[in-house]
Amino acid sequence: MTILKDKVAIITGAGRGIGKETALFMARQGAKILVNDLGANPDGSGETKIADQVVEEIKETGGEALANYDSVDSFSGGQNIFKSALEKFGSVDILINNAGILRDKTLFKMEEADWDAIMAVHLKGHFNCTKPFAVYIRETNRLDCRIINMSSVSGLIGNFGQTNYGAAKAGIAGFSRSLSMEMAKYKCTVNTISPGAATRLTIDLMKAAGREIDLDNWTQGPEQIAPIIAWICSDEAKDITNQIFHISQGTVGIMQQPAVIKSFKSKDIWNLDQLNSLMPKLIEAKIAHDDEVSKKGEPV
Repeated sequence: MTILKDKVAIITGAGRGIGKETALFMARQGAKILVNDLGANPDGSGETKIADQVVEEIKETGGEALANYDSVDSFSGGQNIFKSALEKFGSVDILINNAGILRDKTLFKMEEADWDAIMAVHLKGHFNCTKPFAVYIRETNRLDCRIINMSSVSGLIGNFGQTNYGAAKAGIAGFSRSLSMEMAKYKCTVNTISPGAATRLTIDLMKAAGREIDLDNWTQGPEQIAPIIAWICSDEAKDITNQIFHISQGTVGIMQQPAVIKSFKSKDIWNLDQLNSLMPKLIEAKIAHDDEVSKKGEPV
């Protein structure tokens, strides 16, 4: 069964890692793929046309694909990516914002360029590529489209040495929440992925954390992410939107969204004595909530 038959998908950063595995898997499910990749180094420098290799792999298995080399960090690049897919395939149904780079440093050592580059590729890159697709959906009243955005535990939970990356990834989660509301009228779902996989961007981080790397083990590889993304893009997921799915080490889970856990209300402005009493109670409620969520979130 091909769950994405005749769907057209744009996948950014699809030359390697999660993007490549997703492109190959979705092509096997019948989707026509725009393989976008600048072919840059992990820090965003340089260019190679690695997207061609993925296109050839797709074509060798009977699929349809087109390579695109525009960078997502510019508004014109996002426009060109969408235009290339529309001109080649005649329509677009799916956008997967996957392109990314790393410039990991503590804030003490971070330069302005390190911050700006991460924001340009990750956070602004999501805007650059999503804007033309969203306008197309509205102008043509194209229904039942899919937008998949890539966040990270670095932004949703936090990670040492990644204030730039974490800020961008947290921003993407916020971008997705609001966008899901704007696209609901057109039955376009917007969901977020929090992936965990050994790729060229993450292997060094995993080693630094003391984890052993086994690239032959699918529970560590990017191939574990692809089926979940494809399923979210299928008709089976037409009513699933504004969710964050965490996929790592063979586990798929759904993450909680920000919400008030416990609160107090006063008729007058708070005084310091009241806060001395109430603030510890809020912290206690948060700790109890986190413990409960941690237990519920264990794989079954």
